[in-house]
Amino acid sequence: MIVYGPFWKTLKDSNESTYTLINVHHISSSIIDKLRKNRPLNTTTINDLCRILNCHIEDIAQYVPSEQDQKL
Repeated sequence: MIVYGPFWKTLKDSNESTYTLINVHHISSSIIDKLRKNRPLNTTTINDLCRILNCHIEDIAQYVPSEQDQKL
């Protein structure tokens, strides 16, 4: 399962906020909601967040094995 806990720490350590992500960088509030609920995001969105926050992908997302993962 992909979780976005690292995103919230990265955001806190940056000069950005959810307000600036939405109103300055035009990240939709639904994306912020997906981050809060660990819902799937597309790689373009992750790329945008990395560019805005000047960070690496591991500063946004982390894989954690879970029983909720779909069967392969």
